[in-house]
Amino acid sequence: MAKTRSAAAPEAQTRPPGSLIRWASGVAQHHLARELPQRWAHVQGVAACARRVGHALLPQDEMELLVATALLHDIGYASGLVASGYHPLDGARFLIAAAAPDRLVHLVAHHSAAIFVAEQRSLAGELAEFTDERTVLRDALWFCDMHTSPGGHPTSFEERITSLRTRHSPDSDFARALDAGGLSARRDAVRRTELRLGAAAARKRSR
Repeated sequence: MAKTRSAAAPEAQTRPPGSLIRWASGVAQHHLARELPQRWAHVQGVAACARRVGHALLPQDEMELLVATALLHDIGYASGLVASGYHPLDGARFLIAAAAPDRLVHLVAHHSAAIFVAEQRSLAGELAEFTDERTVLRDALWFCDMHTSPGGHPTSFEERITSLRTRHSPDSDFARALDAGGLSARRDAVRRTELRLGAAAARKRSR
């Protein structure tokens, strides 16, 4: 397991007491809105999905963690935070310095089957410093990422995967990772969340 605390870098915007979602939104906006506006739109869309899904499946504190993680899951793309060149790993390391909650750090590190790309890039050992918690919340994060377009709009899982494949050449690390198990891992998490949402809706109707 990774060391989850270290001295905060000046740019880390160490988390103050108060709303986790408000803090996460501020950090994501600071690092993404101007430099990477489409990425900022995407994480806002993922967060909107996370609110809906979290409200249906999770207690309040877990829902807030899910939304905050959704806002920060792509923070590692910001140019000032790049170290390894792999955004889940760079984002998680930045969030350690920012004193983010441990679970948020680990969820960012492993979001959307990150381990499969890490294996292609010989970074699996570094990513293994973080724990993939394999929970309802984790699956919900992957579900929302896979149901949000690059521009932040709702989309289907199939359309999202098609978009991802279009953006990456067939011989890229990303494409190889999908074919090595990343696609099935994402699909399984999406399917589990769909089943949970269906069960939650059925319970609500039966009240």
